[in-house]
Amino acid sequence: MSERRELYRSPNGDAWFLAREPASGKAFVIHEPNAPSGGRPSQIELGEFLRGDVKGPEHQALLRLIGTLVDGPAYG
Repeated sequence: MSERRELYRSPNGDAWFLAREPASGKAFVIHEPNAPSGGRPSQIELGEFLRGDVKGPEHQALLRLIGTLVDGPAYG
């Protein structure tokens, strides 16, 4: 069973989660399509997820979350 945190939920009900497999520590994204679409949840490797169109709101949510991990003064 993976641990997960919701990244983004679209107006149509699709949801994206950042997940981690506790035993291995491997992180990935889970996409859960909305119920009416009939799609199945999918796991997406982080690198693959971020190589896609990173302008989507689900990608921006992950990038914002990653940004919160940086502590200290701004670079520059």
